[in-house]
Amino acid sequence: MNYIPKRVYFEKRALEYPLGEKLYNLFNKKENVEIKILKSNRVTSIPGKTPQEAYREGKNTLVVRVRKKQEFQTCKPSAHYQLPLVSGCAGKCEYCYLNTRFGNKPYTTIYANINEILEKAKDYIEERKPDITYFEAAATSDPIPFEEYTGSLAETIKFFGREELGRLRFVTKFHQVDNLLGIDHKGHTTIRFSINSEKVIKEYEHGTSPLEKRIEASKKIFDHGYHLGFIIAPIIRYDGWKEDYLNMLKALKNSLGKDIDREIRFEVISHRFTSSAKKRILEVFPKTKLPMDEEERKFKYGQFGYGKYVYKKEDLEEIKEFFNDNINSLFKKSTIDYII
Repeated sequence: MNYIPKRVYFEKRALEYPLGEKLYNLFNKKENVEIKILKSNRVTSIPGKTPQEAYREGKNTLVVRVRKKQEFQTCKPSAHYQLPLVSGCAGKCEYCYLNTRFGNKPYTTIYANINEILEKAKDYIEERKPDITYFEAAATSDPIPFEEYTGSLAETIKFFGREELGRLRFVTKFHQVDNLLGIDHKGHTTIRFSINSEKVIKEYEHGTSPLEKRIEASKKIFDHGYHLGFIIAPIIRYDGWKEDYLNMLKALKNSLGKDIDREIRFEVISHRFTSSAKKRILEVFPKTKLPMDEEERKFKYGQFGYGKYVYKKEDLEEIKEFFNDNINSLFKKSTIDYII
């Protein structure tokens, strides 16, 4: 099902841009979508009294703004810079780290000044010449659910197709990629799909595309010459996890075909959580079955100075061995960037 918001709020200045005007006219024609012009930069009228209501209503809200900050945030190790087309996500994944980042009402922001953002990307590319500069368009978002309204991702892919020293990457849990298929991307864009076992998707990745649809979309992307990658995350251990993940890998292999003649890249990330994330998850999803028993985990300090609970060494070694063996066996042209 495609994403349809309940409400769309517009920063007044956003209406001065073609994309802002386009979105205003588009949503004005839709029934049951509340339209509002913001009087200030603050978004204060999203309903929701309980944590669950606030989360749900935030997910049903779009805010169309002008991005005022000129500088892009860095995005190591996956890219040099974040590319801020969208901030936020339509998915409702129980484990998502963004649950602790976007506040109690996690609305999605769409930036109307797409041409100014791409001009700034051009500046960064020029600064780093003759080196190639990589940009990540999904560091704090999944842009695909909003692409049918904005077209921003398609315009961005075209832009990077013209940039000899610019490269774009993004990751998605959604399957609506058809408007990206006819673009002359020149091989400068890498599209990655976040995949997981059917059990994990059904239990924890609410509001996202089923595994089968993601795999079908990855086949389309591959057939249209994009660089293709997969993020398998978060790996969750449960009774039967090996069988389920092997079935997932085999389904992917069967879809892409026997003779894969181009490199496919994999990133494999085991489930981990922080104390603050656990607290927030339990507020929003009080009936969650996510495995968050600290006694079954190892406490580890991360690179940003806060601690998280990861799988114990022997459990993680089993995960690494399983995915190394099966990915290398099924995908001869694959590269595993990391298993963590």
